Amino acid sequence: MAILPIAKVGNPILRQISKPVDPDVISSRKFQEFLDDMFETMFHFEGIGLAAPQVARSEQVVVMECQGTDGIPHTVLINPKIIFYGPSQSEMWEGCLSIDNMRGKVVRPSMVRVQALDRRGTLQDIEANGLYAVCIQHEMDHLLGKLFIDRMTDLSTLTQLEEFDAYWREESATVI
Repeated sequence: MAILPIAKVGNPILRQISKPVDPDVISSRKFQEFLDDMFETMFHFEGIGLAAPQVARSEQVVVMECQGTDGIPHTVLINPKIIFYGPSQSEMWEGCLSIDNMRGKVVRPSMVRVQALDRRGTLQDIEANGLYAVCIQHEMDHLLGKLFIDRMTDLSTLTQLEEFDAYWREESATVI
């Protein structure tokens, strides 16, 4: 496995709409190794989600995982589509491996239903709530050329990580 370089804000690939993955390539060794490299990269940089554009590949691929009580299961989403948004909204602090050392509050639906292919190419239907739902939306935004800062309605909450730790962290222990 390899640690892939992270594309940072300003890299044009982060603003492009990603291309669907051909289902015939999913089972290939090269694609499976790419998925493993994405997980390795995400864990290395202490993220809980990673989208292919963040490692400079314009493909509709997302990986996620976070241990803990409100965690996220080991997840691979290929060519994902959100087919339902729940009516309730939640506000969470979000950060991004492509936007170093920044956090900001984003309001998103607190429940989603998504359909996607898994790493075997099998169609899955996932209903996600809370942090899992927010993470899915955050990572899928990358596939649409969007960053969390584009979803912020109040830029006064945009903060450097050091100030977040000093002034805001106690307000919410959950950060994407």
